[in-house]
Formats: sequence, structure tokens, C-alpha cells
Amino acid sequence: MTPKDPRTATYRKVTVRLIPFLFAPYILAYLDRVNVGFAKLQMQSDLGMSETVYGMGAGLFFIGYFLLEVPANLILRRLGARRWLGPIMIAWGLVSASMMFVTGTTSFYVLRFLLGVVESGFFPGVMLYLTFWYPQERRAGIVGMFMSANPLSGVLAGPVSGWILGGTHDLGLLRPWQVLFLVEGLPSVVAGIATLLYLVDSPAQARWLNPSERAIIASEMEREEKAKRTEGAPPHRFRDAFRSGKVWLLCLAYFGIQTGNYGLAFWLPQILKAPSAESHGSSGGLPRSLGERQPSP
Repeated sequence: MTPKDPRTATYRKVTVRLIPFLFAPYILAYLDRVNVGFAKLQMQSDLGMSETVYGMGAGLFFIGYFLLEVPANLILRRLGARRWLGPIMIAWGLVSASMMFVTGTTSFYVLRFLLGVVESGFFPGVMLYLTFWYPQERRAGIVGMFMSANPLSGVLAGPVSGWILGGTHDLGLLRPWQVLFLVEGLPSVVAGIATLLYLVDSPAQARWLNPSERAIIASEMEREEKAKRTEGAPPHRFRDAFRSGKVWLLCLAYFGIQTGNYGLAFWLPQILKAPSAESHGSSGGLPRSLGERQPSP
């Protein structure tokens, strides 16, 4: 039998340890940013919210996200992944749950913007964190594996949110859309606490790796850095990225993908509601699974 390649075994061990753990918060992050589309089915009429206000509030998330992505990664480099990713998970969970207290336009705008601010450090932070563990030739597959959480989030968002909206009509003073924000926000708080206890900042701190495994990762990363120095390429600066036509082209493609993705996420529940409401003979009510309980005949 051919001996197992120690490098392959080491990276398999790292992947099993890190990727499933990071996978779960990514699902929660996506759910917390798009559940407003499901909450809208009741929140809009309860608060007298116009379509313009809703669209503006949904979009404000991305303004906060855009503004803080780069500063967030600079902070991660200074503080370390564990002390940065854990607290921001807790923060976005609390902000998401606080959406239950929205009473009008201003509070809706403020909380959506804050949610973008506190979520901005997660995805870019994980991308940076993975570069501490995997050399370039292994990174694409690992990133693809991690990002597969995004479509899975879309699969889970509808059934989970629909179940909450359809089954929480008897909880005292809370409306179902308020319960939705509370129930879907708090798991991120738990994930943040778990991150503080579970994650390590670098391979050198990973006690679950033996010395030879830590040495393999260190040598791989050193080899990559040495290859960069040998090529003689000058250090990259932030502004250099925007001088590349390829970067702009990729940005345009990604912008189009995300516009379609989030357009569906924020508006599809409303689109699906309309024909269902009409079939129930309602002029603005919700289908049985997403709105108020229908009276028995």
C-alpha cells in the first residue's frame, strides 16, 4: 500500500476542522441579511411602510457593508481571527434580533445600515483567514467549498422563515415578524461565542495539529512567500487593484450576480404572496403558511 501523503493528510485535517465550522455562520449571515424579505409580508402593513422605504432600507445594508470591508480586514490582521470574527458574529446577531423593535422608517434604516456594518467583516475576514492556512494552489477549492453555504442558505431561508411566520401567532405581544427576527438572530450570537472558544488565529496556535503537521503548513506558506520574492514582483498596494481592467470586469460581473441574487431574496416572498393571497379572496392578506391564521369555516 502506498503511504499516505503527509501534506494531503494535514490539509484534510485542517479542512475537516475549519470549513464545517465556518460554513454554519455563513449560512446564518445570509439568513440574517435576507429575512427582511419574509418579515416584510407582515411588517409592511403593521408599520405602514411604503415600498420605497422598504427598498431603501433593504439596500442600506450594502452601504454599511461596502464602507467597512477593507477596514474590517485590517482590524482582523491586528486582533486575530478569533477575537475579531467571534465578536462580530455576536454583534450582527444582536442587531438582527433588534429588528424586532423597528417602529418606523428611521429605526428600520438605522438597523439595516448597522447590520451591514457588523456583517462586513465576516466574509472578507474568512477569505483572509484561509490564506493563513492554505497555499494558493489549494485555496480555490477551499473557497468554493466554503461559498457553497450561500446557495444552501437560500434553500433554508424560505422554509425556516415561512414556518416561523406561519406558526407563531400566539406568543403574547409579539407579532410573527418580530419573532422571526428574534429566532433567526440569536443563533448568530451563539455562533460568535462558539468562535471565541473554538477558533485559533493561525496554524502555529493549533493544538489539534501535531508538530510535524504545523511544520508542513509553515513550510508550504514559506515556500509561497519565497516564490513571490523570487519573481521580483513589487508589493501590492490597495490602489493597484483598481488599475487592473480584469478587476473592474470581475467587479461588474459580481455586481450583476449579486443584484439578481438579492433582488430575488428581498422581493420573491412578496411576488409569491400576491397570487396566493388572491386565491384566498384577500385584498392584501397573506397565504396561510406566511400570514395570519385563517378562520375556520
